[in-house]
Amino acid sequence: MSYVKEFIEKEKIRRREFLIGTALGLGGVAAATALGTSRATAGENPALAWSYRDRTNPYWNSIVSGAESFVESLGKPKSELIHLIHDGSNEKCVADIKALLSKTNGNAAIACDPNDSPNCRPTVEAVKSAGGHVFTIWNKTDDLHPWDFGDNWVGHMSWSDLEPTTKTATMLFEAMGGSGGVVGLGGIAANIPAIERHQGMMEATKKFPNIKVLDYQAADWDTTKANEIMASYLTTYGDDIKGVFCANDTMAYGAIEALRAEGLAGKIPVVAYDGGAQAIEYILKDELLVTCYTDPYWGGGIALSLAHAASTGKYKPSDEPKEHREFYGPTLIVTKADAQAFYDKHHKSHPDYNWGDYFGPTNGQIQYNRY
Repeated sequence: MSYVKEFIEKEKIRRREFLIGTALGLGGVAAATALGTSRATAGENPALAWSYRDRTNPYWNSIVSGAESFVESLGKPKSELIHLIHDGSNEKCVADIKALLSKTNGNAAIACDPNDSPNCRPTVEAVKSAGGHVFTIWNKTDDLHPWDFGDNWVGHMSWSDLEPTTKTATMLFEAMGGSGGVVGLGGIAANIPAIERHQGMMEATKKFPNIKVLDYQAADWDTTKANEIMASYLTTYGDDIKGVFCANDTMAYGAIEALRAEGLAGKIPVVAYDGGAQAIEYILKDELLVTCYTDPYWGGGIALSLAHAASTGKYKPSDEPKEHREFYGPTLIVTKADAQAFYDKHHKSHPDYNWGDYFGPTNGQIQYNRY
């Protein structure tokens, strides 16, 4: 069985096991339904929920694992976390959140990735209308701000992808000897990280006049689609390809398998983003040059922690400065030199985070139109 087929089969099994587990633990919207319409008054024991794409993706699994750690820090079992899995659907994202808010009379603390930037507005408007509290990550439009929604939109966290991807692309071009053709695999077109990571790569090309971008296509963060596009690149451009830029790890897995099929894995440098466990294994095997870690475990826990603190009255967002309402999360570039130590710290185990330290690892207020 090929790597990609094996990967897909494993993901199907993991997803099936996860869905069974969440059903038994009253996860997802089923949990919201089971709660009924009668709950404690607002501010008392709010429902705890994360709205996200799909836990079978290692990045989102880490996000949700961090959230579960926060739930356990409250003295609750991690099964108390309600999983609102939208599978990349804008409509499902909003509908699931509305259903939860309806069933809890708005007494809910929600962390959410709105899936793409335009979907953030209807998401936060639904929460404000119901009197709930939401903290969002990654995707929103530049003209939309938490402080325009009072305390209900607690805050928003993104990651400064421009600088890290400029650095990783620079490392890629240096590994290529400063010249030759590069191909790229991008995320969903409307996603802020997809936009910024592409911009970061293009910024790096300004320093390397002999680097030529042969093609850059959206693979939608997907391993299988990335594998297909990479195979097509190899057919179209052949020996002209001297480097591969991937906007996340899971697309890099597909690209590397396509390179393996042609005996080129480890011979053509590849860079990625997310810092997943499998990406670190590829770095140690010299099949991946570098990845960039955004600490999704911390991000998942702190997003829900802030939503919960606002919902229970422990934290009042409107009293905070703007840099506490919109901020960058931490990033760390991982190379072979520090890959093993990084793996041991962040994947063999997790740091023991203080979920009450809301802003310790953050990197300042979000800036717009920097490029």
